[in-house]
Amino acid sequence: MSQINYENMTDAELKQYFLKHRNNKSALQAYLDRLNQNPREVIANPNDSNFDEKIQAAILKKLQNKEISN
Repeated sequence: MSQINYENMTDAELKQYFLKHRNNKSALQAYLDRLNQNPREVIANPNDSNFDEKIQAAILKKLQNKEISN
């Protein structure tokens, strides 16, 4: 069996590979390492007085970025 190079996979490819090979511990570790390398931005705190506005602005920004990339 050939060695899989997780480094050459995109985030989406690595996720799909792991989902198809759930018993592969090295794939799980590579996926978790990748997730930890890319920390997620905190958009809003549940206690923010303008929580809804921050969430709506983040969604709009994501949609605009997607339109630009297409």
